[in-house]
Amino acid sequence: MTIKPSALFVCVHNAGRSQMAAGFLRALGGDNVEVRSAGSAPANQINPVAVEAMAELGIDITAEQPKVLTSEAVQLSDVVITMGCGDACPYYPGKRYEDWKLEDPAGQGIEAVRSIRDEIRNRIIDLLESLGIEPIQ
Repeated sequence: MTIKPSALFVCVHNAGRSQMAAGFLRALGGDNVEVRSAGSAPANQINPVAVEAMAELGIDITAEQPKVLTSEAVQLSDVVITMGCGDACPYYPGKRYEDWKLEDPAGQGIEAVRSIRDEIRNRIIDLLESLGIEPIQ
């Protein structure tokens, strides 16, 4: 039995960037990868413009809810990808960490969020390849 790699996406509010990244990883990685997302200070709901931008590509993230970042989520993940949460992210030796410098979609219009979404999609494809997983097209 092969153990599935797992990724955790972390941003401050777990309402935009990390939710879009998790949505892409689920869609492009399928059952080959475990996906988690969390925030250091979760918002009350997902950014509706992020939901709209993902829906344009056929990815539905409406059922997702912002979740609080826990040490357990970090420990259970092979790759921890931070997106602007800074020092709030717990660090565990031996974990693979990546910090994706991405603009925050909060308060931005659909045009700006599309650009952020597309950059996230490209990074997810690179992440899947680094995990040895062929992206689902």
